Amino acid sequence: MLRGWLRTSPASALHRQLTDGLPWRVHRVRLFGREIDSPRLSCWIGDRGTTYRYSGVRHHPSAWPDALLPIRERLIRETGVAFNSVLANLYRDGRDCMGWHSDDEPELGAQPVIASLSLGATRRFVLRHRSDPMHKLVLELPHGSLLVMRGATQEDYRHALCRTAKRVGPRINLTFRRIMANPD
Repeated sequence: MLRGWLRTSPASALHRQLTDGLPWRVHRVRLFGREIDSPRLSCWIGDRGTTYRYSGVRHHPSAWPDALLPIRERLIRETGVAFNSVLANLYRDGRDCMGWHSDDEPELGAQPVIASLSLGATRRFVLRHRSDPMHKLVLELPHGSLLVMRGATQEDYRHALCRTAKRVGPRINLTFRRIMANPD
């Protein structure tokens, strides 16, 4: 994890721009055979043809907002990955969360690289090994931090952003991805 990958002032400005400027929605997800509202707001952003399917729902991309273009270019330069999409999640408070999962959908390809930029309130992110759930890594992801998951991370681990009873402010998480094939 890279603390301060994005310095405080630009990170705060980006948080404000995205909070006010993205078409946030409550997506319906399929969980254990039934559809429920996801416990966060989301926006799928990407190049044309980067439709993404997860939790039984097909997401068509919104256009890239100008504010994210320099972030995308910097990530491409620094990681060598031609990111063509980003899932933006807005966690309004400690009740909003993301359950245990891996980013292992077929359109991400084998061993995908996921670059996760955190903006706003610090939240606890947990990675748990699939075959040994007692083997965990707990990270506090502060404002402006970047976490890059690559290699066998998605194959070997599940991850979550758990609910918290602690009072926390809003947080935006941007997970940059490369969609390999259009499922349409």
